[in-house]
Amino acid sequence: MGTDVLLVCGSNTSEAHPIVGLKVKEAAEKGTEFIVIDPRRTEVAAIADEQENGIWLRLKPGTNIPLLNSLLHAIFEDGLENREFLEARCENIDHVREHVKDYSPEQMEEITGVPAALVRAAARKYAEAENALILYGLGVAEHKGGTTGVMALANLVLATGHVGRPHNGINPLRGQNNVQGACDMGTLPYTFPGYQATDDEKALEKFAKAWGVQSLPATAGLLEPQMYDKALEGEFRGLYCVGYDPAQTQANVGHVHEALRAMDCVIVQDMFLTETAKFAHIVFPAACFYEKDGTFSSGERRVRRINKAVDPPGEAKADWEIICLLSQAMGYPMFYTGPEQIMNELAGLTPPYAGISYDRLEGDGQVWPCPEPGHPGTPLLHTEAFPIGKGRLQAVSYMVPEEYPDSDYPLVLVTGRRLEHYNNGSMTRLCDGFDIIAGHEEVEIHPDDASRMGIEDGSHVKVTSRRGEVRALAKVTERSRPGTVFMTFHFPESLTNILTSPGMDPKTLTPEYKVAAVRIEAVTG
Repeated sequence: MGTDVLLVCGSNTSEAHPIVGLKVKEAAEKGTEFIVIDPRRTEVAAIADEQENGIWLRLKPGTNIPLLNSLLHAIFEDGLENREFLEARCENIDHVREHVKDYSPEQMEEITGVPAALVRAAARKYAEAENALILYGLGVAEHKGGTTGVMALANLVLATGHVGRPHNGINPLRGQNNVQGACDMGTLPYTFPGYQATDDEKALEKFAKAWGVQSLPATAGLLEPQMYDKALEGEFRGLYCVGYDPAQTQANVGHVHEALRAMDCVIVQDMFLTETAKFAHIVFPAACFYEKDGTFSSGERRVRRINKAVDPPGEAKADWEIICLLSQAMGYPMFYTGPEQIMNELAGLTPPYAGISYDRLEGDGQVWPCPEPGHPGTPLLHTEAFPIGKGRLQAVSYMVPEEYPDSDYPLVLVTGRRLEHYNNGSMTRLCDGFDIIAGHEEVEIHPDDASRMGIEDGSHVKVTSRRGEVRALAKVTERSRPGTVFMTFHFPESLTNILTSPGMDPKTLTPEYKVAAVRIEAVTG
């Protein structure tokens, strides 16, 4: 692998990202030392805990920022920062150095639950490594302070200079495949393809000309949670939902159900009848990726072709075909001969993709930015400079979760995934083999908590939050931190996201899936 130290923060890598997880476990076997930040004893946390020189920082849920700031405090206090890199390529250093003085590992120990000596050891290991890489997952992003948590990780990268070189850097592990590709194509409500802003006059003119229209809206669209709020206010009337199941996967899902019922038109385009399809007025049957041609873009910005293996069943069609037919029915003549023609249009309108064409995407594919035909692509970013010039360290402060445990709801619920099921399980739950292995929801609870509450392994329990309740089976295990429980969102019959917090990141409106106050009671029958 080439990386000496791997810092994994908020990622159950081997279960939520099993292919990356194989590479991570291979790195451990070859001697890479692990630092893992996670409240739960995941497989990668166990690797760190059992390595001779590995470190597992078992923090309290919702305390990422105090912990990460305390790591930065230790790096600065002990003179472990890369001063040459900071001077040449970064700014706002003194302000952040001053800010994190209030976040010493000793001061933060009570908040995070992590011993100060362990934090200082982790800071030294990461900073002194020749090559160090950070992987982070939804355990960072799905908090009220998700955006600032990512900034706190970026501070560590900048302070140590672990960027712009092979085997270094910071890599988000996305929730599903092709999230990168979807964002590249302009599915964010404030960008056109290639991250060209909706208020950029040149971009507006370019896309309007290419698409044969007089003008395009210059205002950004709504973020997903805003759609649901506006629907309940009567101002958002229809939803076109492609390959996504918010009626099961969104947080505080009872609120989402109310919004879906309030809409005049809900269209679902998917392979199977999902929970959201139950609210739909129209369902378009979509082909799976084995049944169509196209591309995937990975988290490393690598664009690869996928080739149709079999014909789609029944009336199912590729997503692009459905969208073209719908467009034509609505009066806009959208015609393509296939994905290759779409890719050619994209290359002509999107600078990072300008050099990408179908004939270059076989095998290992192409990594963008690829600004012109014949360009080899750019596997490694930030080798000499950052897009904004100098990297700017950010002073980030602790943003407390929306709710804490109390006498009525004494436990913290953390949600996530299991290896056996993909995302919400709309596909894998249809496989008898997977359902035999993992056919029902389990609530992981620490033995100390289970004993105090009279709960036995395998017993029926009711889990209740301020939003609702679900039933499941108890799994008594030391994987969960004392005072916390863990559930997945794979099973609609135990709709975990009814329980989750209404808290959201103020910038991205990402829901706070990882911290919700709950209580658990044993039930009979």
